[in-house]
Amino acid sequence: MKSFDNMPFSALKIAPDGTFISYNTVFEKNILPYIEEKSNIKDIIENFNFDKEEQAGFINQKSYNIFVKKCEQNYNLFFSEIKILDKYKSTVGLIFIDSYDEVLDSLEEFRHPLILAIVDRKIKKMAKDLGGVVKKFEKDKYILILSQDKLEELKEARFDILDSIREIDMGNTIPVTLSIGIGINGDNLDENMEFARVSIDLALSRGGDQVVIKDKENYQFFGGHAKEGNRNSRVRARVKAYALTELIEDATNVIVMGHKHTDLDCIGACIGVYSIVSALDKNCKIVLNNVTSSVSYLYDRIKNDEKYSQAFISSEEALKLVNRKTLLIIVDVYKAGICECPELIDKVKKIVVFDHHRKGVDYIEKAVLTYHEPYASSTCELITEMLMHINKNIPIKQVEADAILAGIIVDTKNFAFKTGIKTFEAAAFLKKKGADTIRVKKMFKNSLDCYSARANVVTNMKLYRDNIAISVLEDNIDNPLLVVAQACDELLNIDNINASFVLCKMNNGVSISARSFGEINVQIIMEKLGGGGHQSISATQIKDATIEKAIEMLKEAIDEYFKEEE
Repeated sequence: MKSFDNMPFSALKIAPDGTFISYNTVFEKNILPYIEEKSNIKDIIENFNFDKEEQAGFINQKSYNIFVKKCEQNYNLFFSEIKILDKYKSTVGLIFIDSYDEVLDSLEEFRHPLILAIVDRKIKKMAKDLGGVVKKFEKDKYILILSQDKLEELKEARFDILDSIREIDMGNTIPVTLSIGIGINGDNLDENMEFARVSIDLALSRGGDQVVIKDKENYQFFGGHAKEGNRNSRVRARVKAYALTELIEDATNVIVMGHKHTDLDCIGACIGVYSIVSALDKNCKIVLNNVTSSVSYLYDRIKNDEKYSQAFISSEEALKLVNRKTLLIIVDVYKAGICECPELIDKVKKIVVFDHHRKGVDYIEKAVLTYHEPYASSTCELITEMLMHINKNIPIKQVEADAILAGIIVDTKNFAFKTGIKTFEAAAFLKKKGADTIRVKKMFKNSLDCYSARANVVTNMKLYRDNIAISVLEDNIDNPLLVVAQACDELLNIDNINASFVLCKMNNGVSISARSFGEINVQIIMEKLGGGGHQSISATQIKDATIEKAIEMLKEAIDEYFKEEE
């Protein structure tokens, strides 16, 4: 028999010996299924006290306050579930000091303990002010535990700890920056810790000086306004080169692919990988479905070489070559969806990724080897490092050296953007291998129509927020993406222009290229529109949009970016 049915919480009537007499429907639904047909309160609640009016109980991993009311010879029990408020849930964070060794190398030795003490004090003060716990577990790494409501305070302050650390000046020429990865709303602390690990990897691969928060499948980004640090250590490249050699030698065949709408950095990297695999006596193919006009000159030249006469295949042909020991090497892209043949990723067991773009959330997770360095000028630079550090002598033809150097030159805009020491070292290595800058220069020649279209884009430019150029490619030409990118670069040559955005119609949507000198982070702006890239070079494609709608969306993203900066 049931009673208490009008009560919104679980209620139970028991006899003096503890056996059940009756209960309401809420008890029947929320508690009864989990007590394994037990019918005595003593078997359910350990040390149950009939004379205690309020006591605690634990049923089905839930805590209850149990209120006991004596009624004639029987007892009425009322169960109130104790819920831990979300704001008291613990979040786990990992804090890494970016470019730790490089920062110390830029200082006199006697200042090393001083700058580290300042950083340590600021991190610990932040944790103390928020009622959290922070513990250093390596020389440049900390673990942070906070309640979730205190994390909200950090969000509201836009993680000003990043600015506070960056402002430290002890004579160091390289600024001190932090990368922070935080995991929240996991089922337990261990899952939050795993979320934090994923977040810190993402923050580091995006160039550091930022916070990434992972909330199950969702991500939030804060910071990321400093330029990527250039690492001079060759140990990492040497380790990656050794691992790559092992994977290639263990494979029966190798397939190389880049992204759709192939550019010179992409095809140059593919050719560099092909030269490595060929030198290791493994069969190699490059997936290329469509030859864009930006790479047609190089493609025609490389195809005339006997070594590459059968190198390029379509996606359909590539899928037929896959076996249990096939190795897939992906270059110049981290997103599965924009690879030349996304189906290969699911079909191949071992994948290697080389990329230099600042990583977003939808990256390829199943790679057994990833060389992802946002500081690098280009993927061709990373591949050149492999050529330099692989122990075996890799013969490189002139046409291969030209192709790889072309990728570096196009992504650095003739060594003007994202150019570090290792960029020049890579170029010097390729020059020694026979690369010729005059031959490479011929790859960048444009038709008169392209030149005229680019001039029209510059002429029709409109200013937004005083120092941002926005323009549209209206001419109908064969290679609009190349012209849009070139026009973006050209607009930066105009006085007082700090960022440029050029749009063009592309299939059923709109493509946008973005450039800046670094003061304005165009990557963050493009990410708001579903794209990505680098702090100074980025792009996106907006599906099913008109030019007018895309411009409106772009302006909203720019305004939002500046609002976050305030």
